[in-house]
Amino acid sequence: MNQTSRSRTRRLAPAVAVAAAATLVLAGCSSGSGGKKAQEAEGNVSAGKATTPRMTIAMVTHAPSGDTFWDTIRKGAEAAAAKDNVKLIYSNDETAADQANLVQNAIDQKVDGIAVTLAKPDAMKAVVAKAVKAGIPVVGLNAGLDVWKEQGLLSFFGQDEAISGQALGTRLNDTGGKHALCVVQVQGAVNLEQRCAGVQKGFKGKTTKLYVNGADMPSVKSTITAKLKQDSSIDQVVTLGAPIALTAAQSVDESGSKAKIATFDLNKDLIKDIKDDTIEFAVDQQPYLQGYLSVDALWLYKNNGNYSGGGEQPVLTGPAFVDKSNVDKIEKFAAKGTR
Repeated sequence: MNQTSRSRTRRLAPAVAVAAAATLVLAGCSSGSGGKKAQEAEGNVSAGKATTPRMTIAMVTHAPSGDTFWDTIRKGAEAAAAKDNVKLIYSNDETAADQANLVQNAIDQKVDGIAVTLAKPDAMKAVVAKAVKAGIPVVGLNAGLDVWKEQGLLSFFGQDEAISGQALGTRLNDTGGKHALCVVQVQGAVNLEQRCAGVQKGFKGKTTKLYVNGADMPSVKSTITAKLKQDSSIDQVVTLGAPIALTAAQSVDESGSKAKIATFDLNKDLIKDIKDDTIEFAVDQQPYLQGYLSVDALWLYKNNGNYSGGGEQPVLTGPAFVDKSNVDKIEKFAAKGTR
């Protein structure tokens, strides 16, 4: 995506998001009696749930096992599936080749739609093309903002990782930090690399990248601890996921470092650490919304021929900052796993 396209996306995205949200409300369960009666007359909705023919949607992500962020995405997808009379088949594998195999399995099952993440888009390109050729509509979520259109996806739901990273980096300038450590938990994941690159662009100080194995938290802890002991100039630790941030907090304590921690993404445990100043702030991309909108968009396409974002623009779900000034408002939603 060139710079002109990025600028256009940033200008149009808020309007797209609003329009998409309005479309989803109208197509789903309307709070207005007139909208509800009209939908029931068409035979699409009854008692707030779709009465359209049962359809099957596969959601295939690059999620590692046990990551609460992805639990939230799945919860959103399941909520939309329950509303839309959809059988949801969820599967995940952080290895790109295995994720591609899961997409192929969905194609072989002749599902009615596929929602997929493109953290390693080159590895997914061929199998996504197979799905499109087979006539299966595909939408993207979370990772793949720069490639979703060229790979033939109908829509994309997520955040601009480069811009989000730059926003976080700019905010670090207000903390007086001089040296930031950006911790990457999956090597080669394009969206994570974009976050760190954005941090480096926005932050006026020095940015150092550290790769860890996000599937092995004891290893994450020891690697970060060792780095902090080795380099006492590090005064900011930036993590790219809530579980990594919580582990980094332990590393800061064990190493005797005075580094502060900022992170991407939320979970209920992280909320507690923001409240007690262990974590400065988090960048929230609303994963529940990504899962929900992906499933709902495929239902809308099959039943109404709708394209979220008009098929031309992504629907942006973030970024938004969560810190001590607004964490109390977010806490109740994080507690039930929707933020």
